[in-house]
Amino acid sequence: MIEDMLRTPAAVRDAGRHTAHNYHPLPVVISSAEGAWVTDVDGRRYLDCLAGYSALNFGHRHPTLIATAHAQLDRLTLTSRAFVHDQFADFCRELAALCGKELVLPMNTGAEAVETGIKVARKWGYQVKGVPAGQATIVVADGNFHGRTTTIVSFSTDADARADFGPYTPGFRVVPYGDLAALAEAVDEHTVAVLLEPVQGEQGVVVPPEGYLPGVRQLCDERNVLFIADEIQSGLGRTGATFACEQDGVVPDVYLLGKALGGGIVPVSAVAADAAVLGVLKPGQHGSTFGGNPLACAVATEVVRLLASGEFQRRSTELGERLHSGLRALIGKGLVAVRGRGLWAGLDIDPALMSGREACERLMERGVLAKDTHGSTIRLAPPLVVTPEEIDHAVAQLAAVLAG
Repeated sequence: MIEDMLRTPAAVRDAGRHTAHNYHPLPVVISSAEGAWVTDVDGRRYLDCLAGYSALNFGHRHPTLIATAHAQLDRLTLTSRAFVHDQFADFCRELAALCGKELVLPMNTGAEAVETGIKVARKWGYQVKGVPAGQATIVVADGNFHGRTTTIVSFSTDADARADFGPYTPGFRVVPYGDLAALAEAVDEHTVAVLLEPVQGEQGVVVPPEGYLPGVRQLCDERNVLFIADEIQSGLGRTGATFACEQDGVVPDVYLLGKALGGGIVPVSAVAADAAVLGVLKPGQHGSTFGGNPLACAVATEVVRLLASGEFQRRSTELGERLHSGLRALIGKGLVAVRGRGLWAGLDIDPALMSGREACERLMERGVLAKDTHGSTIRLAPPLVVTPEEIDHAVAQLAAVLAG
């Protein structure tokens, strides 16, 4: 039988044999990829509509980024921050310019960027705002996803992410996302920051209500509080702008960046802010051995240059309109709701039809990869190099799944 000749089942079993089961991946084993497509160990191709949770905004193996990585691998990969290397200045200068900020602090993962933002906000609160020692608070939103460190899950409202990882880090207040009145009530003289995702990704690509982010900006200005925008998933072209905040006419005090910044090649994250904020850090107070390493800086600088052209933001806007138009046509035909911006969509499937996991499994059988979240919701986030025809193909396969 053909099934007996396939390599995938054994490869799936092998992958789970010696690893902690902290993920429940779809039963596909990818061996190569290019652009918006991946190929499994049996030679079957799939349209990637997850793009590494936006880490692959520029597609798999973007030729410019791959060439840059190859060239840097032949020269220098790591020095630690004990020394300066020749890729560091360009990266920091060009990323700061892209963000409209004065300084950049490079790290590795998104969670590290969030942790850095928390530390900087607290230190700023004590040294600049004058909050009494040990009393700083940060206001966050329910439904948030900022990472999985013990401090970050302390203010998560996702039971799977939070349960049994206590004792939890104090100093956070959780309010409903989109509720300005609740936010205003939670902010007091000890509040040093409001930390928000401009669009909540893990929650199902939840877009803020009109006026919410400008209201957050105004409140932070009035109360002398930092506005920290976690743009790790939403930033760098995903929503049709360089940063999702732009689409609400808002500039935060601090950007938290990651995922796409590494071009799908190396983990790169960064915190961008003005000197009045990041300048509170002094040598020895925060760092990372691999943060800002030569290989990461070389690749990330090319990412910044790709974004500086505006091409990918335009593609996300134009193709996003096509994606959302196709998806909205499926409301009432298996979809209950569609949310999102640019090439990023959260889809609520009628739970009477199937779960999100089942929908993703059926899409996989039809050659499209997506990811479920929170029951009957799935997310689509194809690489920004996707074509109009590929967008139509993904929507057509979803329609077929919903039709049964």
